[in-house]
Amino acid sequence: MPNDIVIAPSILSADFAKLGDEVRAIDRDGCDWVHLDVMDGHFVPNITFGPDVVAALRPHSDKVFDTHLMIAPCDPYLEAFAKAGSDIITVHAEAGPHLDRSLQHIRSLGKKAGVSLTPSTPESAIEYVLDKVDLVLVMTVNPGFGGQTFIPVQVEKVRAIRRMIGDRPIHLEVDGGVNADTAGLVTAAGANALVAGSAVFKGGDYAKNIAAIREAATAGCAAR
Repeated sequence: MPNDIVIAPSILSADFAKLGDEVRAIDRDGCDWVHLDVMDGHFVPNITFGPDVVAALRPHSDKVFDTHLMIAPCDPYLEAFAKAGSDIITVHAEAGPHLDRSLQHIRSLGKKAGVSLTPSTPESAIEYVLDKVDLVLVMTVNPGFGGQTFIPVQVEKVRAIRRMIGDRPIHLEVDGGVNADTAGLVTAAGANALVAGSAVFKGGDYAKNIAAIREAATAGCAAR
């Protein structure tokens, strides 16, 4: 299983007036992946951006583009996000009736496939698709907005999914309220990839913020 800590700043918290500059900055300051939150105003109560923005940002970094689709339906847009330069495409288990088909489609496009769960969805929802995923994303806030407070009970879901994954080569990612105070909790439970928005972009010292999250996450991982 992947053990290296991955820090994936979410550009949802970046300055949208200068997104290219922001992506270059987090790349320079130590991020591992760039997390792209795509929202449709339907599946979640917010609207962000589509594949054209992903394509426009692609030349600004060689880091993994970790695209999180909070949209329903998602299937009609998978090819567009693949062509735009996404490396990982994550869809929600709740976004459509044919999750297995969606994941197969992502992989057929030559991309890594992820599945995400909202806080109210049990881990059993993904039990029968684990052989088709490269990443599981646990939402530790209700999706739709940045800056929300971490939901502590989701740590138990992270722990349960880590057991389900076993020795499969699957990243276990957490998104929502992740900062230097909560990073260790989720890595101790088995997560290895952390999405952080406001905790990275606040104050403008991205390198310091990323390093603080990584230090806490590494300590939590060591405590497993």
